[in-house]
Amino acid sequence: SFFIICATLAVFLATWYFFERTLWGKCFEAVAINRRAAALMGINLSRVTALAFAAGAGVAGLAGMLVGPNISAHYLMGIPLAIQGFTAVVPETELATIAHEHQLPFWVDLGSGTLVDLERWGLPHEPTPRDAIGNGADLVTFSGDKLLGGPQCGLIVGRKELIAKIRKNPMKRALRVDKVRLAALEAVLRLYADPVRLMRELPTLRLLTRPQTDIEAQARRVLPALAAAVGNHADAKIIACSSQIGSGALPVDALPSAGIALTPRAKRKSGAADALSTAFRALPVPVIGHIKDGAFILDLRCLDDESGFIAQLAQLQLPTHAH
Repeated sequence: SFFIICATLAVFLATWYFFERTLWGKCFEAVAINRRAAALMGINLSRVTALAFAAGAGVAGLAGMLVGPNISAHYLMGIPLAIQGFTAVVPETELATIAHEHQLPFWVDLGSGTLVDLERWGLPHEPTPRDAIGNGADLVTFSGDKLLGGPQCGLIVGRKELIAKIRKNPMKRALRVDKVRLAALEAVLRLYADPVRLMRELPTLRLLTRPQTDIEAQARRVLPALAAAVGNHADAKIIACSSQIGSGALPVDALPSAGIALTPRAKRKSGAADALSTAFRALPVPVIGHIKDGAFILDLRCLDDESGFIAQLAQLQLPTHAH
């Protein structure tokens, strides 16, 4: 809208003026170019960092206020509006050297961990615990679920003496996992000994590496049943789309996929798309899609039970006001 364009221009001009005409703007530029030199010039690095973070959060909040009322909310809506920052990372090898010079353990948290190099399957690189230890880490923590593909839990690996200290800590006993989770985790970890079996039997990796042609073929099989289920409420068609890999791990990476877009025939497409989304979530096995450009979109990358999905479409209850 005209208001959004005007607001965007105002923010752009204010940002330009701040960086080009104010002392604080020059401080920001100096810190971005060379933090050490900026500190030698007397610039307060902590204050500049805090202000930069606050300014970025403010701009992101303003963008949400401007865009939110005009589009439907869905889990992928932030991707095209993402402001990527904090791109400068101190190498782990340097941090390890500093820590060890001061007799301190160096701990790396990988978040969503994976035990294999995902690049061998054409996926974006994600650091592994082996990488972190090779870079000098004394302790590495990561999740047992997510990319690893096991039950929800956390894993800690590293130097034997440090692991022994952790085992003696009372908090370890309070946070220990039960035997059922341990058994499930063991079964998943055994898959990693056989890469071929791993890709075939681990759902996370199997779905991430699923070829787009396979997904497109499934979309063609599912389309007739889906079109019949929505009837006069929406038009169904196959589209190319992107599957978001993760949020904590690989937050901005996406995989080419295929899906089915259900475009409501109602005049108020946003409200009708929300009604479609609600109806699909109300099925016996809830179906989660996302809304984009007034259409309800189903990415079929993770559709494992195709026959079960088609069978339950007979129970889809669409409201009459969605026409």
